Amino acid sequence: MTGGTRKRGKTWYYYFDLGKVNGKRQKKEKGGFKTQKEAEAALVKAMAEYNSSGKVFEPSEITFADYLDQWYKLYCKVNLKYGTLTNYSMIIRQHLKPKIGSYKLKALTASMLQEYANSLKLKGYSRNYIYSIMSVLENSLNYAVEPLHYLSINPMIYVKHPKVEKKPRQRFILSLADWQRIINKYPAGSPYHIPLLIGFYTGLRISEAFALTWNDIDFEKREIHVTKQVIRRKKGNTIYSSWCFSSLKTKTSERIVKFGETLYKALKAGKAAQLKNELKCSDSYIINILKDEIDEKGNKIQRIESVQKSLQAAFPRVNLICIENNGKYLPQESFRNLTLLIRDEMQININFHSLRHTHATLLIEAGADIKDVQTRLGHSNIQTTLQTYVHNTEKMAAKSVELFEQAASKIS
Repeated sequence: MTGGTRKRGKTWYYYFDLGKVNGKRQKKEKGGFKTQKEAEAALVKAMAEYNSSGKVFEPSEITFADYLDQWYKLYCKVNLKYGTLTNYSMIIRQHLKPKIGSYKLKALTASMLQEYANSLKLKGYSRNYIYSIMSVLENSLNYAVEPLHYLSINPMIYVKHPKVEKKPRQRFILSLADWQRIINKYPAGSPYHIPLLIGFYTGLRISEAFALTWNDIDFEKREIHVTKQVIRRKKGNTIYSSWCFSSLKTKTSERIVKFGETLYKALKAGKAAQLKNELKCSDSYIINILKDEIDEKGNKIQRIESVQKSLQAAFPRVNLICIENNGKYLPQESFRNLTLLIRDEMQININFHSLRHTHATLLIEAGADIKDVQTRLGHSNIQTTLQTYVHNTEKMAAKSVELFEQAASKIS
């Protein structure tokens, strides 16, 4: 690599070769130095940095806000799942840009970022939420170091997460008496009957349950094949979101969940009722179709839309399990509204996840193998099953005492 200095007018410049791009030799040149000695010193530093990283480090004028837009476009949109992408976008918009977006990227220091981290604690945010914000900040600056080489080091490596006591997440376990009250209020014929039973008898997540189609049910083997979930996605720049099929978050979420006689009978009856309703409503019946679209990564996605049967849309029909009596897709927010109604009218704390939580707890209390519970729930790590869903209930504590007494009684 060749380089040197020269004088132009009253100031000095340095220059050196950067190599060839598209067959043309590129040169780096910078001026404004008062003396040749200053230009030579700057040349040595610039060439050393170029040799070590392939790029000359210079103070950049780009603000952190503009850089975040660049990172979001170059990295996030290409590599992140839609749910994660939406979360990153919210954190950037609501937290990072308003607080530190106006600073130059190269002006961000460890002390400044530590003060910002501490301020999040003072605002009363939970430990998990602070971790989410700091993770987006750290990941964005990692990309500025490699592969962009905008920074030589990520200042976040010196920042300590503020210590925040983790508040126990409130989880509701339904008593069998409350469960019976709920299912009596929403019996067969109610559009909420089948979703309630699926949650209680299988422990599926709400996004998995509301993605089920009749093709996912093997009545002969009494199995549910969990292969997808539903998520809300915006279409272009529209304000309102619609539901789309999406791949599951992890590979272990793809699973086969067996079910028993109660759910078997309910699913059989539910499928027959759907066919009967369609015949009764005739052309006024609502069918659900799938529209193929391309997401921001260039991958094909399928959007669920409900249309009147008489229109006979030229799109493939999807036979969803969770639908209203007129055939229209029953989305997750409808079930969330139902749980608010149950809390208000029946004074029972419930959400869809409490059905999953109750399912797991009942299995453990009954002596089910923890590994099988992990598989049914689709957890990638058995510690998640142990820490999240298995609690020291009174029944489990009493059973432990009983087992110890039985073991101790055998001592001669």
